[in-house]
Amino acid sequence: MSHPPLAESALSQKLPHLAGLVARYTSPDFLVAPGGHVQTIAAGYYTVSGLSRHVRLGEFVAHKSATGVHLGEVVRVEPELTYVCPIEPGEPIGIHDTVIRKGAFRISPDDSWCGRTISSLCEPIDGLGPIVDGLSRRSISNTAPPSMTRKRVETGFKTGVRAIDLFSPLCLGQRLGIFAGSGVGKSTLLSMLARAHAFDKVVIALVGERGREVREFIEDTLGEDMKKSIAVVATSDESPMLRKMAPLTAVTIAEHFRDQGDNVLLIIDSVTRFAHAIREVATASGEPPIARGYPASVFTELPRLLERAGPGPEGTGTITAIISILVDGDNHNDPIADSTRGILDGHLVLQRSLAEEGRYPPIDPLASISRLARKAWTPDQEKLVSRLKALIHRFEETRDLRLIGGYRQGADPDLDMAVKQVPIIYDVLKQSPGEPGSPDSFTDLATALKAAAGIGNQPVRR
Repeated sequence: MSHPPLAESALSQKLPHLAGLVARYTSPDFLVAPGGHVQTIAAGYYTVSGLSRHVRLGEFVAHKSATGVHLGEVVRVEPELTYVCPIEPGEPIGIHDTVIRKGAFRISPDDSWCGRTISSLCEPIDGLGPIVDGLSRRSISNTAPPSMTRKRVETGFKTGVRAIDLFSPLCLGQRLGIFAGSGVGKSTLLSMLARAHAFDKVVIALVGERGREVREFIEDTLGEDMKKSIAVVATSDESPMLRKMAPLTAVTIAEHFRDQGDNVLLIIDSVTRFAHAIREVATASGEPPIARGYPASVFTELPRLLERAGPGPEGTGTITAIISILVDGDNHNDPIADSTRGILDGHLVLQRSLAEEGRYPPIDPLASISRLARKAWTPDQEKLVSRLKALIHRFEETRDLRLIGGYRQGADPDLDMAVKQVPIIYDVLKQSPGEPGSPDSFTDLATALKAAAGIGNQPVRR
């Protein structure tokens, strides 16, 4: 049936108005959120009736108590009950309290956040006043960009740490793990890497850290570099939900700057405590452990977090991620270390024995690997590093032989060279946290070897 021209004109004029009404009355701000009531309360979680048909796993709910409104995350959904882990520790919960659905937790990063220290919920904790929300809202549970749309990693950069720039150089968009036991120097090395000049922005997630160390790290370690940095902090005494959210909030902020074209450095210290927080939440919800006390959800969440770092799609920037992994009992094959090692683009191994010798940073050059090193080295540098590693290996494998007096000079030219040059290499690799970063580690090494050999401008033997 055809309409008269006048009727068609009137209809076309009303369509935009009707579309506006539909958008208004179907918006989340207008709709009344589904609600339920607390049924049971247990250590680490509570259950809610009346929400099972309306919520999804990982969404947030708001619990209304006598002291205000508190957030919680849905960790399990059954036909009649929804299991919720409260976000804030010590939240007062009562039977029949009202709980309403909030949906995915979203944040609105902004450039004005640089220089600020915030909580996992994006609330300022530095006493510098409120923060300003940006124009776009992002879920902290975003997925990584599709693999075929991401740029290739091509450009190397200097960290200023000689042990890394020589043996395990990094590229923009790379994901590197620092593996070490407790008290070996992970946080100190991270603080040295945070001062690299190759980045436009730095986002730091301090997960499960000692409360007293937060100000020291921000004020002493970062110093002037804090102007381009954002710190997301969840200390060890906070709830497992806040410790779980801190890296997710940090990587979401990093994605905001990456999409603006910035090269971002993302530091997470440590991903092991992130895994511990997931384990606490999963255990409270009834998920069974499968590997040394860790439930399956830990090994699902780790790649989802780490894959979000890296190069962005064409036309955007990069997120270079440096992640610390706390190995239990110096066992570098524990489930978390073994799982993350296969996801990352390289790993630095810190040895306690090197720290006990006073060699800081205690990076083992033979056990540490950068999978993208060839993109950062020149062909000559690659040959030189290969030769240096061979000398170090020869030096270390004959240590016991030399200690018992079994070494005789002149019998093995390679061993003679290793005995002369490896101690010099080790001295070059020593670097204190307060020392300025090295602009060219290869030049520093060449200068030291020439000085020890008494050679003028003769090139170093390769």
